[in-house]
Amino acid sequence: MSTPQTSASNAPVVVARDLRQIYKISRGLFREADRLQAVGGVSFSVNPGKTLAVVGESGCGKSTLARMVSLIETPTSGELQLSGVDVVKASSDDRHALRRTVQLVFQNPYGSLNPRKKIGAILEAPLEINTDMQTPERTERARSMLAMVGLRPEHYDRYPHMFSGGQRQRIAIARALMLKPALVVADEPVSALDVSIQAQVLNLLADLQQELGLAYLFISHDLGVVKHIAHDVLVMYLGHAVEQGEKKIIFSRPLHPYTQALLASTPGLVGTGSGLARKVLTGELPSPLNPPSGCVFSTRCPNVTSRCRAERPVLRELEGRQVACHEAEQFTQTAALQH
Repeated sequence: MSTPQTSASNAPVVVARDLRQIYKISRGLFREADRLQAVGGVSFSVNPGKTLAVVGESGCGKSTLARMVSLIETPTSGELQLSGVDVVKASSDDRHALRRTVQLVFQNPYGSLNPRKKIGAILEAPLEINTDMQTPERTERARSMLAMVGLRPEHYDRYPHMFSGGQRQRIAIARALMLKPALVVADEPVSALDVSIQAQVLNLLADLQQELGLAYLFISHDLGVVKHIAHDVLVMYLGHAVEQGEKKIIFSRPLHPYTQALLASTPGLVGTGSGLARKVLTGELPSPLNPPSGCVFSTRCPNVTSRCRAERPVLRELEGRQVACHEAEQFTQTAALQH
């Protein structure tokens, strides 16, 4: 992919510092509510023209993270900046204005479009609600956006049921771009599509990023997809970041056992040249209501030690990425010996 065109400022579009989301789960009358930590202190930034992929199994907290970044939910604590403005401390008017700078593309292209409205009306709705733009200008913008995502002018007057899944996701992407956002949060945007269509939608997202300088927060459980779209990767497990850094570094030499297991379970990604002995992940994800006391991965890790069970590792710099594992140096030494 060639260098994306970016805005004059190359400052991060989104910055998160120690972002947390804790839900209170009711246990009935006269009983204290349980506390479920869905996201437990995640930090990252995304620059214009770049894609950060957030990966992990279902229940790891990646979709909760997406809802916080897209302003659907307010973080329990931490700092979240969009275009330099702290969302957590912003006034309601400022938050309303910030919502225009970040837009969502949902997983299900069949459920995210109103079946009773024509495509033109669906695309123009964000402009009608958020701008003073008049009808002719809204129509022109909608038709232009249809062309940008590879659809034809006559599609403007058709209903969602007349389109395939891939076409509907193109429409959803067009709708997300109508307000010219700086950041697009894509939550599993191709997982509901046939494999043959996934590549087309991923190529479209890459082309739009290059043309418009968009930043993407790309949520996925599929590392095969992430390999083709991401610049950086954030691996989450039970609400915590366990490995984080450039995609090429993490894919070629994963240091956290969970990242290794994810790569080993993805067809076509085994044998990436790391030389590490990887074991397929077994066991169930622990309940976030009762997480392990030490490392969150300790109940499923093939290399667990007594220290892992007692002490939670923090993210630290190692070999060009951040990794939360007490035994990470052991993996680097093993790989060096095997090479």
